[in-house]
Amino acid sequence: MEQREFVRLGRSASVVGMGCWQLGADWGQVDEATAMAILHAAADAGVTFFDTADVYGDGRSEKFVGQFLRARAGEDLFVATKTGRRAMPPDDSAYTEANLRSWIGRSLDNLGVDRLDLVQWHCPPQATLDRQDMYDMFDAFTDEGLIAGYGVSIETVQQALDAIAHPQLKSVQIIANAFRLKPFEQVIPTAAAAGVGIIVRIPLASGLLAAKFTSASSFGADDHRHYNRNGEVFDMGETFSGVPFDLGINAAAELGALAPAGVTPAQAAIRWLVDQPGVTTVIPGATSVSQAQANAAVAGLAPTTAEYDAAVHRIYDTDIRHHVHDRW
Repeated sequence: MEQREFVRLGRSASVVGMGCWQLGADWGQVDEATAMAILHAAADAGVTFFDTADVYGDGRSEKFVGQFLRARAGEDLFVATKTGRRAMPPDDSAYTEANLRSWIGRSLDNLGVDRLDLVQWHCPPQATLDRQDMYDMFDAFTDEGLIAGYGVSIETVQQALDAIAHPQLKSVQIIANAFRLKPFEQVIPTAAAAGVGIIVRIPLASGLLAAKFTSASSFGADDHRHYNRNGEVFDMGETFSGVPFDLGINAAAELGALAPAGVTPAQAAIRWLVDQPGVTTVIPGATSVSQAQANAAVAGLAPTTAEYDAAVHRIYDTDIRHHVHDRW
């Protein structure tokens, strides 16, 4: 699979990675055997980049990834994790050096590694993002060898732009997809010019862009697509990218109908992201082996057609923009 470089980190990642949130929690139940099979299927298909967090299932996702790393010792696999949301609700006062060291140590133990490849600040409060001492602390963690580098996982375009200005920042993780185009205006070009990697999360708008849902679709009580549609637990933009569900169903069906023959709507939506200049890696999740394989296969598809790209922008401008563009 094509590898793209995190320039400031000096490390490359597969253009299609794997998001591991769903292996921990919040997307319904994924048992251990299924989780391990999904991780191995992705790696077998050429995926080298895996993204997790210390709070996904209270460490469950990290532990699965750690078990996976041990089973594939010697392979050049790149694992990014996140830190900072063990204090809930997030509060700037919790982002102390003692807490951060403790949380990083827990991730090291969960993953079974001596140094973390990449640690991302996990959607911290604005006040935390504004603190120079946060950057200083993570510079020190890097110098000590606890981490190879650090990035941010954020909600808004302005947060991304502010973070990119810091010279030691290695990456920005941001929601971007056919229903969230604002990052392509300034954030992604600015990051590319600075050598900051871009990790695209929620590439299918929580599954909407797979074009399989109907107005009758329902989700379990433990699935954020049920309990967080209006931001009841965390930022509502993390669920369906903030797009009203019924509207998203119709827009996704219209776009999905333009997927090339033999390509699913989900694959077309991911391929469109892979083709955007400045994107380093796209991290769809998977709750089955077949999904993991289909996601990885995107890297081998033909580039997006001009017709599909035009439809993305037309549908966004007509139906989606006024719901999301000015919020994030």
